Amino acid sequence: MARIFITGSTDGLGLMAAQLLSRQGHTVALHARNDTRARDARAALPDNAGVAVGDLAGIAQTSEVAAQVNDLGTFDAVIHNAGVGYYGRKRVQTEDGLSDVFAVNVLAPYLLTALITPPQRLVYLSSGMHHSGDSTMRDPQWATRPWQGSQAYSESKFHVTALMLAVARKWPAVLSNAVDPGWVPTKMGGSSATDDLRLAPVTQAWLAAGDDDDAALVTGRYFHHQQPRPPHPATQSPEVQDRLLAYCADLTKVELPTAVSAD
Repeated sequence: MARIFITGSTDGLGLMAAQLLSRQGHTVALHARNDTRARDARAALPDNAGVAVGDLAGIAQTSEVAAQVNDLGTFDAVIHNAGVGYYGRKRVQTEDGLSDVFAVNVLAPYLLTALITPPQRLVYLSSGMHHSGDSTMRDPQWATRPWQGSQAYSESKFHVTALMLAVARKWPAVLSNAVDPGWVPTKMGGSSATDDLRLAPVTQAWLAAGDDDDAALVTGRYFHHQQPRPPHPATQSPEVQDRLLAYCADLTKVELPTAVSAD
């Protein structure tokens, strides 16, 4: 059985994936933004391996979350589930002066990937909207552009897909994949969403812990409902990937290790 850490696992898809994996007999550690949500997480999944607490919108707190995870021991898989949506929102600036959509959806997965002891598998939550993303890194914080929430979200999912592919390229010992869970009626997806909520956590759980299916033992793939799909072509460009890595390293002052061996 596997040990798995899931970000943003107090509700929504993160909690659903945690509950599914727990029912399958795996050991799951959770993440909550604050102490109140941590209590909710422990109540929702009493048989947990610990709860890391910290707001992933902040660089310092994200680093603290990584330290807490490492204190819990090594993990076989990490699911980067936490995310910020865009419905009815304006640009929200974090304490670091960043757009919170970029900070939570892109920078936090980057920093956690760099700081958590490398697992055997990494799973990143993307979206079909990443196909509308922009590869130019033109004003990624929306500091000068008029705010467009849906485009900011699309770009963040483009970037996290590129991050997944960069990790797959640089860390061949680690299985790194991304998931489009579909447009489902969660708090983020909204009540108008039309996809099947029951299927939404299945692929990330399968990629994190599936050992009896060779289709899950791959790297550098983008999946929707356990089926590989082609990601935006620009996400596969090493130049685009390296530009993103350099930008995230500059913001966090933490570089992605050049080579790792999964425990």
